[in-house]
Amino acid sequence: MNVQEMRCRKNFVHGIRAIIFRGLIYLLLLVPCTHVLGQNIVLTGTVTDTTSQRALPDAHVFIASSLIGTATDSKGKFILKDVPAGAHRIVVTMLGYEPASVDTLLRAGKEYEFDLTLNPTTVELEEVVVNARLARRWQRRLSKFIRLFLGETNNSALTTIVNPEVLSFTSRLGKLSATASEPLIIENRALGYRLQYYLKEFFYYGSTIKYDGEPSFTELVPTDSIEWQHWLMNREAAFNGSQRHFLLSLMAGQTNEEGFEIHRRSSLESNRARFTVEPDQLLEPGPTPLEQLLTFHGLLEITYVNESEDDSFQEWQRQPTWTRPAPQRSFMELNSGPTLIDETGEVIDPYGVVVYGYYAFERIADKVPKEYRPPDWESR
Repeated sequence: MNVQEMRCRKNFVHGIRAIIFRGLIYLLLLVPCTHVLGQNIVLTGTVTDTTSQRALPDAHVFIASSLIGTATDSKGKFILKDVPAGAHRIVVTMLGYEPASVDTLLRAGKEYEFDLTLNPTTVELEEVVVNARLARRWQRRLSKFIRLFLGETNNSALTTIVNPEVLSFTSRLGKLSATASEPLIIENRALGYRLQYYLKEFFYYGSTIKYDGEPSFTELVPTDSIEWQHWLMNREAAFNGSQRHFLLSLMAGQTNEEGFEIHRRSSLESNRARFTVEPDQLLEPGPTPLEQLLTFHGLLEITYVNESEDDSFQEWQRQPTWTRPAPQRSFMELNSGPTLIDETGEVIDPYGVVVYGYYAFERIADKVPKEYRPPDWESR
């Protein structure tokens, strides 16, 4: 018996929880990244000031919608390792500069170099007038924004915007738009993620919500093993039945096995006829082996039979409380013709598809990083 084992036995009563919990944390780091390891794609580069050409240290460089990110060193250099193959948006941000991004298609087993430049922001000082009436109006708009942006699922109840003061709103004739002077810091205690969300656009009118931005995910530290287990279950539930899950299953030819039923219909009206769709009719080869073209006419009805609707979905749909929860049903429409998707299930054009139903119900509070896969994914 070595010294470490003797110490462990001596402190068994007080130490076993810590040992188990550290093991769970180690699994936490491994589970979402299992499919990424082995891809061996490395991104390097330098971030500089556009005007002076000087290197910019401590700039934030990340892959949008993922856990992959870093900061530049004292010479403005960065390195991102174990990046999965596929289409990605590389985003660079820094206080005092306008964000910059580059879209790229990465192939496994290669190294890539990107030299990126940032433009200084022009800060215009404005007179700020604060009174009770304006404060109440801002608070009302904030409450509405939180509900529309984060969503109304059970997960949204455990999700908060840490710095709402960076938000500004414009509302007129029932339309609401929002801008943010800094990235939104979003803490999701339902899934165990902290997001920096660089909001580009938010617009709401009638039944339409349109938003775009670049989220960067980091892991939260659970308070105990119970919370960690909840995160594991909630992450898997958030992924299962999601748009990404559907597109990955579609590309793999596994929609039936994964619990999806697909129909085509001409409108959202429930009395309209619907027709069964063969999955292989929805995809065509893309410009590269890593991309495919999603193409169909009308509306695609996607039913995920392995999970029922969230309790709050009935309230959102204004259904009677006694209504029995049904399988999750979503609708997808192409915004302007066929659109590209990559092998990670990402719709390359953020406005390439319009969604209704359950996909529209689940928003920021139900998002997991793009590289997340359930623990049993490889064996499915």
